[in-house]
Amino acid sequence: MTSATEPQPRTAAVPPSPAPGDRAAPRWSLPVLLAILALAAVLYSWNLSGSSLNSFYSAAVLSGTQSWKAWFFGSLDAGNFLTVDKPPLALMVMGLSCRVFGYGTWQMMAPLVVAALATIWILHSSVKRVFGHAAAAVAALVLALTPITVAINRDNNPDTLLVFLMVAGAALGLRAVRGGRLLPLLGSAACFGLAFNTKMLQGYIALPAVFAVYLYAAKPALVKRVVNLVAAAVVLAVSSLWWAAAVSLVPASERPYIGGSTDGTAWNLIMGYNGLGRILGGEGNGGGGGGGGGGFSGTAGLGRMFNDILGGQISWLLPFAGLALVGGLVLCGRAPRTDLTRAALVLWGGWTLLHYLTFALAEGTMHPYYTTALAPGIAALCGGGGVLLLRVFRADRRWAWVLPLGLGVTAVWAAVLLRRASGWNTWLWPSVLVVMALAIAGLFVFRSGVSGLRLRLLAVSVTAAVVAAVAGPAAYAWSVPSGSGGGGGMGGTNPTAGPSTGSGFGRPGGGGGGGRGFPGGSGDGMPGGGGRQGGNAQTGDRNAQAGGGNAQAGGGFPGGGVPSRGPDGQNAQSERAPGGMGGGPGGGGMGGGASSELVSYLKKHQDGAEWLLAVSSSQGAAQLIVSSGEPVISMWGWSGSDKAMTLARLKELVKKGELHYIQLGGGMGGGPGGGSGVSSEVTAWVRKHGTAVKESEYSKTANSTSTSTSTSSSQSNQSAIYRLDPSDVG
Repeated sequence: MTSATEPQPRTAAVPPSPAPGDRAAPRWSLPVLLAILALAAVLYSWNLSGSSLNSFYSAAVLSGTQSWKAWFFGSLDAGNFLTVDKPPLALMVMGLSCRVFGYGTWQMMAPLVVAALATIWILHSSVKRVFGHAAAAVAALVLALTPITVAINRDNNPDTLLVFLMVAGAALGLRAVRGGRLLPLLGSAACFGLAFNTKMLQGYIALPAVFAVYLYAAKPALVKRVVNLVAAAVVLAVSSLWWAAAVSLVPASERPYIGGSTDGTAWNLIMGYNGLGRILGGEGNGGGGGGGGGGFSGTAGLGRMFNDILGGQISWLLPFAGLALVGGLVLCGRAPRTDLTRAALVLWGGWTLLHYLTFALAEGTMHPYYTTALAPGIAALCGGGGVLLLRVFRADRRWAWVLPLGLGVTAVWAAVLLRRASGWNTWLWPSVLVVMALAIAGLFVFRSGVSGLRLRLLAVSVTAAVVAAVAGPAAYAWSVPSGSGGGGGMGGTNPTAGPSTGSGFGRPGGGGGGGRGFPGGSGDGMPGGGGRQGGNAQTGDRNAQAGGGNAQAGGGFPGGGVPSRGPDGQNAQSERAPGGMGGGPGGGGMGGGASSELVSYLKKHQDGAEWLLAVSSSQGAAQLIVSSGEPVISMWGWSGSDKAMTLARLKELVKKGELHYIQLGGGMGGGPGGGSGVSSEVTAWVRKHGTAVKESEYSKTANSTSTSTSTSSSQSNQSAIYRLDPSDVG
């Protein structure tokens, strides 16, 4: 999968040659890299303002522009009641951009797009130093066109920054192996520590491979290598734990509740929800396999990356990458301990294997976009390993079958993936097979070319093989900015590329189209076919109305558009995005929003309160924050298991006049929440002491049968808004 014109690399089966990084760059190298970066820039930014972003993170970014305290803690709301369930580094980066340029989609996404392009550049540079320019070009192209990478790089989830930091750490680690210097190793540790502060333990998945390669293959003596790794471990600890340590130094009464934790501390979040909970399930991550969090990506198991949900997102070149890794290691044979080719293969192979096993076997929450972290390893192995297989294909008849086998398997698997998308670009899979067959034939015919026409035709055959190998991923990738996929995931909450082919959350599964169905459900309903907390979720543009009718236009789950907040701070009109999610900075989050009439009513009667409203979960709170520009309380977090709101805390807020309105039940993002007697206690007290707000008080379209809100037990799961004043506390 690379050029036929470069000198042979150092392997056991091929005569040694100067290190690729020491040779003069061919004239085509930089233009090709720039072309790949330009292509990636188009894929990552075309029609970006019409994309659905995750309102959960959009709200936190907005809050960070309103409060430096919220910026530091990663608070969902500017009043600092609750944080998001991740460390705040990605939010800090987006928040700074929005503080400088104003709040909006482009302002929020610009630093992430730059980080995505920088990841390609860094991977290209790292592969080039070991395997040469052609291998680097292939690696860059594969990374740029990985479908799930394109999808997530157009979203405000933290994974784009996470992958950038991990690739930078791996590249610096490999440079430390190559040069034997300490500084690059310390830089590598710092990058992985920052990755930890982007998405906690996921930032460490590739770290064992990097440190193991340094320990074995770096030039210094063993004792020196061990000492250097100890120093790197110290840097890693400092760069990883500075935020959690700073948070713990702030008294609990003066900091927001740490979302995703069970006790309001960052340490619990690290070890629980964002730690072992992701692997073993529980801690708010649901169960494995088809239920709970695992349902986003299908049943846990070694074949998960190839299933009908993840296969088209990440697996196109996995078989070739595996073959290239094994073949490359065999070719390295008994090379010296410090052999850089083997070190690079082990590092990128370890990266790929560790991520593969973690994602495949995870019993907790497993979103498809997590697999974007697999892409750099796959890309590096396809480029670097492809070089080795091409060289030995030409040099040794005993190896002549390996490269064609890998290319043939790649084409067949691409055809399988493309055929899963019934009726989608039906011409593509036969074209891939035909072009790859011709390319393989050309490789055999022109295998011995050393100059002139035969060498040029060999290069054409190699190029054709590369084109056939990336055609499928490229089609999936282009479907994201072009909107031609005919489906995809749940907007910014669960972004995916290409047509809908799977049956996990956010895919069509239970009968819903366009990626809006849920396992066991139908249409836009929640699992089991029911609507949102007692209201039947309808398809199309129908509003999901529950109980008191608080889920108004744009408030359905997830059918309606969500009001988005423009850069000028004013409420924008509802925008429709693919999959029915709201567009603009706030679109795409799960949970309903509120009508502009209700938001106007709450603002008019806010009476100096810090928070506009308190709702059950972070999904609903986030969309209200974005649409209103005001702080909104999420009482029980993203999964409904946070214990952020207690009855004592609620009474304190009401007594101080910091909160007047609370929403119970469904509608704006969730049911009772809390998962314990705490929520029941809060609910009972609010219903007893609060004054129910009739829909007719804020909605001109309310009919006479829905103007009153029942407080009977039969209505306990329906949404209702209550007014609370200091006099209600007693």
